[in-house]
Amino acid sequence: MTENAVTFGGEQPIDGQSANEQAENEKFADGQPTNDSTVEFNGSDEADGTSEDDSGHSPLGESYRRGPVLLRGSMVPSDNTTANLLKEEQSTDWLHMDPWRVLRIQAEFVDGFGALAELGPAVSVFGSARSKESDSDYLSAMHMGEAIAKRNVAVITGGGPGVMEAANRGASSVGGKSVGLGIELPHEQGINQWVNLGISFRYFFVRKTMFVKYSSGVIVCPGGFGTLDELFELLTLVQTHKVKSIPVVLFDTAYWRGLFDWLGANVQGRGFISPLDPELVAFTDDPDEAVRVAVSGIAR
Repeated sequence: MTENAVTFGGEQPIDGQSANEQAENEKFADGQPTNDSTVEFNGSDEADGTSEDDSGHSPLGESYRRGPVLLRGSMVPSDNTTANLLKEEQSTDWLHMDPWRVLRIQAEFVDGFGALAELGPAVSVFGSARSKESDSDYLSAMHMGEAIAKRNVAVITGGGPGVMEAANRGASSVGGKSVGLGIELPHEQGINQWVNLGISFRYFFVRKTMFVKYSSGVIVCPGGFGTLDELFELLTLVQTHKVKSIPVVLFDTAYWRGLFDWLGANVQGRGFISPLDPELVAFTDDPDEAVRVAVSGIAR
């Protein structure tokens, strides 16, 4: 076998290369680009600068690329990514700009998925944060939380006081999984003391995603705007076939019946919504019946 010697001093050509190819290599070795376009690599995932395909062909003037973004003419910046990264005494305004918010939103999804991925079957219980311990709604929610946990099903709530606290209290009292998905609000007290797996979110839409993704059934107790928001969000997703149908139980028939009678007579009557699947929503005043229906979608 013949061995090919390769030298780097330019004394003889590299085997298999023409003299022109070797000359081009020598230019790179001397730090000379082979064309007039330059690409500046900044030690990050981005390459800032002009590229051969973009430079010299636009009537708008010089072309400049910052990662996937193309800038021309007056839009070409006077700085670059690396210089901005290493610059001292920078303003912190970027903390309040949309690109940074996107990263925070992404982080919330990652945290939520990571915490709940191995939760197992679960039922969400929605209801008012203003119910007192002596209220019938509170006592019923506590009973339902306990009954759900005894079936080895996790209980998920919004993590707050009132009905949410009651359902968490019932689940934790029998050693069940008691989950609280809290939200940062100015006047809320945070995650209640009966939660044994809690997450606090900045963004409502991330929190709602967790409710829908990890619930196999829902019990909705009497509540205000937050409870109505969660109910209608779920019904909208089911009616538009964005998620699979899951059992939804409306606890306290007298509280809910008037709303759904209005939806049927006025909203559906004027053709604004399709008829609700009668199997989708169940009305009951019996906590045990509410639990039975809510867990009926869980495969055993």
